[in-house]
Order: sequence, then C-alpha cells, then structure tokens
Amino acid sequence: MSPKRRLGSNQLPAPARFASRPVIRAVPAVARAIAILRLLARSSDALGVNAIARELALVPSTALHILRALVSEGLVTSDPVTKRYRLDSGVLTLARSALRQDAFAQLVQPEIDALADRFTATAVGVRMVGLKHMIVVGISRPDTAIRLHVDVGSRFPALISATGRCLAAFGNYPDRDIEKAFRALRWDSAPSYKEWRAEVEETRQTGFGVDRGNYIRGVTIVAAPVFGRDRAMTHALVAIALTDQLSATAVEVMGKELVRSAGRVSERLGGLAQR
Repeated sequence: MSPKRRLGSNQLPAPARFASRPVIRAVPAVARAIAILRLLARSSDALGVNAIARELALVPSTALHILRALVSEGLVTSDPVTKRYRLDSGVLTLARSALRQDAFAQLVQPEIDALADRFTATAVGVRMVGLKHMIVVGISRPDTAIRLHVDVGSRFPALISATGRCLAAFGNYPDRDIEKAFRALRWDSAPSYKEWRAEVEETRQTGFGVDRGNYIRGVTIVAAPVFGRDRAMTHALVAIALTDQLSATAVEVMGKELVRSAGRVSERLGGLAQR
C-alpha cells in the first residue's frame, strides 16, 4: 500500500465515484414535528392550531398533539389567552449545543473573519445537507455601512448560487439528481441549465464558484468547497458583496483566497487525506 499523502491547501481532491447513500425511511411523527418547528421559525407571528394544521395539511387534532409534545420539551410555548404557539428558548439551547460540538463552526470562524476583513464582504460558512439545502453555521460581517443580511441558521436551497455550482462540481451526485434539483430553484435572474452546467465545469477547473447576480440581482457571491473524508464536498466558505464593488480581477482574487481558506479548513477536518 502506498504511503498516505496530504494535498496542499490550494489543491482539490480527485472526484470520487458516487458513494452509496443510506435509504431514509419516512417517520411521519418526526417529519410533522420538524415541519411545525420550521413553520413557527419562519412566521413573524404566533400561530393557532388551525392555522398550523391548514398550512401543513395536517388534521388539527394531530397538530395539537404534536404541539403539546413540543411544549413539554421546551421547544414551543403557548399563550394561555390566545392559544397561539411560537418557538421557545429550548430551540436556542439546542442550537448553541450544536455549534459548540461542530468542529467546522469552530474552525471556520477565523477564516471568515479574515476574509470579511480583507475583502470588505460578508463571509459565511455553510454546511451542505444533501441536495436539499445548506445551513449557515458561521458568519462574519464587514465594518461598513452597507451589509447583506444573513443569519446563523439561515437555510437556502443546496444548488442555488455559487455554493450550488460547487456542490454540482464536487458533491459527487448523479447528473439526473442534480438536474431535477436545479429545475426547482428560484432565482432573480435564472441561468439556463446549459449555461449553469458550463459554469459548473468552470468551477471544477478553478476550484471556486461564482454567481454574478443570478440568485440576487446586483449581488456577486463567490464560494469554495470544503471536503470530507470521502473526498466529497460537505461544507463551503462563501463571500458576498455588491457587484458594483467588485471587478473581474477582484472576483478572481477572492475566489483563489477562498480556495486557500477552504483547503486549510478541509485539512484540519481531515478531509483531504488520501491513500
């Protein structure tokens, strides 16, 4: 057996073949509870049982039973007068614990702080969840008057924007699954699938993805992949800035620096070890 070799921080792993993915069987009660939590999270107002049931196509009695279980666990609270529900502080406890235990969240913060400072751009670290979505787990904002609003815990479609181009290039997903997920995306200025695939191939060559106003008009987003032990993309580092503030040269410099930063995080996570 040949000795192990580690790739440099600016080198990308060779694509792996499609790894077998576990079959996930539906657990209706869990899926409904999660759906209720997500609905309450994105609602600006507390919601009643009937409104929750109607929005999620649930039987009201089923929604009520689940809500009572969530209340007992401290994840949801109920107003005794209005009988409306909202998230409770137990969710914050879980979120803080998750971030404390997340090695990526700890490793990525110094990198995105440096990126935000160097490029005067909002820099974030995201975790990929299959082809479904990505979750922001770290953020650093520049000390400027104009800042783009992104929060820890924000969720976005996995294949959207620059990060999505990276996932399509380095996520080791079959083309048919990628195309199906792409067709469901919503953009401010949507590229054609042919154009997008060409940009995915460019991402494969350069090591970083660029979204020039497709996802959000007037905003340029640059991303670089972080790799796991199976040499597939698991996370990403992302920089977000107003397009008017970036020249083509600045975008390239930003992309190369993101690749270097992502490479350092990958190595610290043990993701670039090869046989």
